[in-house]
Amino acid sequence: MTAGFFDRFTAKKPWIVESIPPPVTGHGAGMSIPEYKSKPYFIVASVEMGNTTTKCILTGTDLEEGRSYVINKTVSMSRDVRPPKPGEQVFGTTLDGTELTRESVTELVKNTLIQCHRDADLTIKGDLDFVVRSTGVVAAMDSPDQVGDFIVALANGCLEAGVPPRKMTPPMGKDNLPPKLREFSFADRLVFTGAVAGVTPPAGASGVEMVANEMEGELAMAGIKEGAKWTPVDFRNPCISMDFGTTLDGRITSDVDPDAASPFAKTIGNFCGLAGAIPDAIIRGTGLVDKKKGTALDLFGETCKPAANRATKKAMPYVERCMAILDITEVPADRKHFGKVPVCADVAKASGIYLLGVDVGHDGDKIPELEAIGAELAKNESKDVIREVVDRLCAAVALKIIDLCMERNVLPPNSSIGFTGRAIISGNKPQYILDGVTERNLYDDPVTHLVFVDDGLARGAALMGRCMNSLGHPKCPIGGVRGGKCIMAKRQKIGR
Repeated sequence: MTAGFFDRFTAKKPWIVESIPPPVTGHGAGMSIPEYKSKPYFIVASVEMGNTTTKCILTGTDLEEGRSYVINKTVSMSRDVRPPKPGEQVFGTTLDGTELTRESVTELVKNTLIQCHRDADLTIKGDLDFVVRSTGVVAAMDSPDQVGDFIVALANGCLEAGVPPRKMTPPMGKDNLPPKLREFSFADRLVFTGAVAGVTPPAGASGVEMVANEMEGELAMAGIKEGAKWTPVDFRNPCISMDFGTTLDGRITSDVDPDAASPFAKTIGNFCGLAGAIPDAIIRGTGLVDKKKGTALDLFGETCKPAANRATKKAMPYVERCMAILDITEVPADRKHFGKVPVCADVAKASGIYLLGVDVGHDGDKIPELEAIGAELAKNESKDVIREVVDRLCAAVALKIIDLCMERNVLPPNSSIGFTGRAIISGNKPQYILDGVTERNLYDDPVTHLVFVDDGLARGAALMGRCMNSLGHPKCPIGGVRGGKCIMAKRQKIGR
């Protein structure tokens, strides 16, 4: 027997965080109720419309323990949004070409929000504490600032569902909070400065956002920080986060000098471009899913057994051909779109912010070449080989981004790397990424520096709501640096 044979059974596994429901409490024989009905919980609705799915995810944070749980999840396909009615103006499309109007988005969000609360036996006016809205639908927009129009449509959907406006903005003071939250809020000692999870947003000289899905990147970073609390991984600054939804978003944060007056890390990099759209194109080319709106998840789901060596050997030539089609690089300063995502690359460069992106050719013009490879796979290979191509390709994209970060010296020994999104936490991708990071000798013990988190945007929404309401938990700190103390004392000093 070779050492490699035993490595299969002893190799370290990556930390993968999956959402779990809140605990229940017993009330006599056969009687139990969810804990959020009897304990102080901060309940947040994350409303997100992406290119593939539209979600309302209710999270509940146990304010006594500082941990968040998923209470309920309502997911619909964005492609199923109703078509525009006569007189409605189309203001955008998803990556698969589904047309959107402000009215249709408002209606979809309203229905999804109401259904999510109804299924959870909760009321929007009585039980919901906060709502955070975000969108990944940026492909048809001309510039990052146009995302504001979409956010307005999402807000209208929330309002029509019965969400009071005060549950979508930070409170003016501690006395404006519901009584159940006041005991756990530090709003009388702290001032919300815009930093979420101990990170300040990127500051451009012109005041404009550098990438259209900036807010998604912020939520993904915050969500991975929260999810990592369920693992031994100390995912605090400095770190990088990558969200592989249909499009790519995420952030790079700076290290923080322990003696610095400000305890907040800076955003020193952003990610943009295409992510899940890459495997989706391959799978659509196979003809095994809808050729226009099908996704890789439609074919494979989220879990699978480890691939056989034979499948890997057959898959790798296809992976290399796909990688040759992709453009994974720092976004040139003259680009206004990268991977179909609107960017202000010149502003990023002038501000000293790294903007790293993934494209398929130039703004997706080589997606048909990926579809052709998919057709070839369907003709010549088994489903196991097709799945291995998808897993190896997505892992290779993530590892190439990590290589770019290493070249720019933004991954010091005390850094961590986090992932979320359907196209990176499913299948065997986490293991392949851990193996790749191990090969790069980036960390002494890579498994303690990597974490994969599901529902990153929903977790991030819960954490953003807590930050806006100053609902911190000093014994379970999210802000600060890896291995460091809670930054509450420094934040109080700044606020004086």
